[in-house]
Amino acid sequence: MAEQGKGNGNGRGKGNGNGRGKGKGTKERGSWVENLAAEGGIAGAALDAEAERAAHPRGVPLKRPFNFGRWFRATGWRHIVGLVMVVFALFPIVFVISSSLNPNGTLTGSNALFSAIGFESYVRILTDPQVPYPQWFANTILVASVTAIGTVFLGALAAYSFSRMRFTGRRFGLISIVVVQMFPQMLAVVAIFLLMSSISDWFPAIGLNTHIGLIMVYLGGALGVNTFLMYGFFNTIPASIDEAAKIDGAGHARIFFTIILRLVAPILAVVALLSFIFSVNEFAVASVMLIDTEKQTLAVGLTKLVSNPRYADWSAFSAGAVMAALPVVVLFLWLQKYIVGGLTAGAVK
Repeated sequence: MAEQGKGNGNGRGKGNGNGRGKGKGTKERGSWVENLAAEGGIAGAALDAEAERAAHPRGVPLKRPFNFGRWFRATGWRHIVGLVMVVFALFPIVFVISSSLNPNGTLTGSNALFSAIGFESYVRILTDPQVPYPQWFANTILVASVTAIGTVFLGALAAYSFSRMRFTGRRFGLISIVVVQMFPQMLAVVAIFLLMSSISDWFPAIGLNTHIGLIMVYLGGALGVNTFLMYGFFNTIPASIDEAAKIDGAGHARIFFTIILRLVAPILAVVALLSFIFSVNEFAVASVMLIDTEKQTLAVGLTKLVSNPRYADWSAFSAGAVMAALPVVVLFLWLQKYIVGGLTAGAVK
């Protein structure tokens, strides 16, 4: 009986154990196959989805056929306006260059652009002893450069004073600067002539027919508008920078020259450029102040080439105008990175 029970027990245990082990192994193999199949199905679905997205990208609209009316209403009219403005701005430049290359010396022959090309006008204006163009060019560069530097320096000093200091008459001074700019410069030509004529009796070096006298007149005339322009830019510089420098023992002069001037470089470049262009193109005051031909500037000297009613050498005038524009273009390209920031930063409080 004992052996029979043992045998039965061993048989049942062995049979049950083998059965359970075999069933468990079968289940594991089945689950592994199922997992492998599931992963293969997922991978296949992912590849199908990727192929579908590649064929039809989600979020990218289908390309519609070109419609001129829709394009014109959206952006086309802007291109046309821009093209018209470019042509409007470039046509005078192209016409002047064509006239400078015209050997006939008249504007009537320049109606057909670049119909005749020659450099006789440039040679004539540079070598004619009665037309000291190189001397006019040098006088213009000297007057314009000194005026630009002086305007920047004096305007920055005045703007810093109005922006950072509080004193009696500060508000009245700002209002006076704005009011004075309302009157055109032509109103002061007679007064300037009489004033400089009186100064010539006592100090001939800074009176009529001198470059120093003309520079002083330019500095006085441009100081108002440039001071107000720089005043708005100086107000954008935080006053806490000045206070921190004062705590370290810096005075107004040290703060101005070592800190503020570096921060306001854009507006200084703009003022220098505007002052330089004004000095190159100014005619009314220069024609009154400068009498001798050798001391005149380009604006005054070139006008004489076309002031003769019997013969006006427009070709030489155009050649001189083209060469006179080169310094302005070079200075503009050199300072262009400061121009936009300098013109806009001081316009908003």
